[in-house]
Amino acid sequence: MATSIISVFEHESLYAGDRQPLTRDQLQGLQAFYGSRGVPYYKLIHNGVEFNQHVGVIQVGSTVIEVLPKADRYKTDDRADTIRSWRDTLVGMLRAVGMFAVKATSSSDLRIKPNSILDLYFELFIRELEYLLRRGLVKKYRQTEGNRTALKGSIQFAKHISRNLVHQERFYVRYTTYDRDHKIHAILYKTLKILKRINTNARLNSRIGSLLLDFPELQDLKVSEALFDGIVMDRKTRPYENSLNIARLILLNYHPDIRRGTNNVLALMFDMNALWEKFVYASLRKHKSEGTAVTAQSKRWFWKTESGDRSGIKPDIVLNQGTDNRIVLDTKWKNLGGRNPSPADLRQMFVYMKYYAAKKVALVYPASESGSKSGRYYDHDASRPNTPGDEECAVISVGVNKDIRAWQRKIYEQITDWCEMSASG
Repeated sequence: MATSIISVFEHESLYAGDRQPLTRDQLQGLQAFYGSRGVPYYKLIHNGVEFNQHVGVIQVGSTVIEVLPKADRYKTDDRADTIRSWRDTLVGMLRAVGMFAVKATSSSDLRIKPNSILDLYFELFIRELEYLLRRGLVKKYRQTEGNRTALKGSIQFAKHISRNLVHQERFYVRYTTYDRDHKIHAILYKTLKILKRINTNARLNSRIGSLLLDFPELQDLKVSEALFDGIVMDRKTRPYENSLNIARLILLNYHPDIRRGTNNVLALMFDMNALWEKFVYASLRKHKSEGTAVTAQSKRWFWKTESGDRSGIKPDIVLNQGTDNRIVLDTKWKNLGGRNPSPADLRQMFVYMKYYAAKKVALVYPASESGSKSGRYYDHDASRPNTPGDEECAVISVGVNKDIRAWQRKIYEQITDWCEMSASG
């Protein structure tokens, strides 16, 4: 199956038609995937789709649409080089926040050179299954019932009488079986069969075929969020965690083309605002000094109706929570380009300062160049109108570095330097 890759950046659009990247059939596939309720990754426009802050890959038939982040949009680099650079950056960020964890070996030791993160996820799933097969698939107990020629377990009298009036040599029984036929393996087997159908990387085909031969053939099951939520991991099934996470990502985002069967859609997309938040948090956690606490998504209630309904606030990151040196950070995936933050973002930080009794607050952005600046909120004492007060909100712009480790170190150093400067000031 020949593969074509269309690379775009967040907030760009794709159109269908003559001399356009998309075919009419592919646009119809994206429209069918969008449905009546919509999807969060893009919106439908005239004769095309417009992407938003979600990045990743959407496969339509044999075409992969790669949506990449781009915080340095004000540079005029060669587009092909920029695509390669931001593809590597996206993969590095996903690895840094734990989205590419593998049990068997390092995820840097891949056998293929991925054309997109879709190939990378397929490769990691295959490696996980190869690892599980080498160590031996786990057996579990399951309840089974049916007609047998020997009495085993407990007889189900109502069904036994209704089904065996003329077959008195049979027993309709319910019994316990200990084997590899259980829900976890059924999920992995279903995912493997979908990969066989949609994979477009020729280097993975033989490994997928070998896994299908070695993996026990299991019953099909209906995929839903509840199916995965109902799985309880224990000591024996803990090695399955990574493969199940990838299977969940694939199965819940796979939309088969029932009408023609040629434009199946698979979307593996990530909200860059959430990814940037996790990346900054992971960077601070990775390099934090002893005695520094870094907390994510620390929620507090700040409003309540008489009937009991409440509303809460939840800053992205709180440093030194529970101390007098508390600092609140909020991350925003956007390039300010030298402009001020929006009034809504500044108001949000003011609320955080009040309700968390924070010494300082700051907004953290990606940027072409590193830098920081501070601003003060006006005094809200009516007797001192238009007078800057003591309450400060900083803007920290972290220059994008394609070396992920260096970028994480820079994030930590820049935020730490600002904290120390604020403390000394």
